[in-house]
Amino acid sequence: MARAFRPPALDDAPLAPGLYVVATPIGNLRDITLRALDVLHAADLVLAEDTRVAGKLLSAYGLSAKLERYDEHGAERTRPRAMAALAEGKRVALVSDAGTPLVSDPGYRLVKAAAEAGFPVYPIPGASALLAGLSVAGLPTDRFLFAGFPPPKSAARRTFLEELAGQRATLVFFEGGSRLAASLADMAAVLGDREAVVCRELTKLYETVVRGRLSELAADPRFEAPKGEIVVLVGPGREAEASAADADTALADALTRLKPADAASEVARALGLSRRDLYRRAMEMRAGK
Repeated sequence: MARAFRPPALDDAPLAPGLYVVATPIGNLRDITLRALDVLHAADLVLAEDTRVAGKLLSAYGLSAKLERYDEHGAERTRPRAMAALAEGKRVALVSDAGTPLVSDPGYRLVKAAAEAGFPVYPIPGASALLAGLSVAGLPTDRFLFAGFPPPKSAARRTFLEELAGQRATLVFFEGGSRLAASLADMAAVLGDREAVVCRELTKLYETVVRGRLSELAADPRFEAPKGEIVVLVGPGREAEASAADADTALADALTRLKPADAASEVARALGLSRRDLYRRAMEMRAGK
């Protein structure tokens, strides 16, 4: 017999005045932290991308709060009221529809304004689709670049991707279902047929994680127009091997400043080539060969 879920007891300790940047679940409502519940319970004002979405989350935990919409359309109107509340010593919480605020939403302007005005800003960490996708992708995570949503039109999207092609890091994108297949095809054409992962509906009932080459994923019928929230992760490209001409040019420059051994070491680090081979070539260049 399944046990009924009982929300944890809330902490009634006083909450300091300031702005609280509160991460909320990206799907599964149980992925909210105890500290986030405490903050939402005590906040004098909760700023939300969509007050209906935030209202459902609060209701699920038996909470009530003064909600005000804060999205890209209403931020300019709401920000002065939020700043006034902070000036009065109130506790203001900022939440997004799902995940960590400021990741693909306009919240950074409020954080910047609050910090510049000298008000405390507190991070309340939690769920993030970006990090959830990285955690299951099986792609390198020592260096990654979050690129947000690609442009909706193919020409602009390809230009956007060309600017990222040289990044030696795992690339992370958010994408809409209606554009997913076309976006994957453009990624394959511009970035090369790299390893990639498509994560759909992370933490939700129909969570799906599919791995493959970009060309394979673009042709996968499951991605023609899938529903739900989607994260696309693309593995880093390989370094293009420097040509012999590139090596000679770099060595010639280094030899004007350094001994052959040091010149070979410098160029090896810069171009990722064999120091032994470069030293041999540096000696030949010194001998006029």
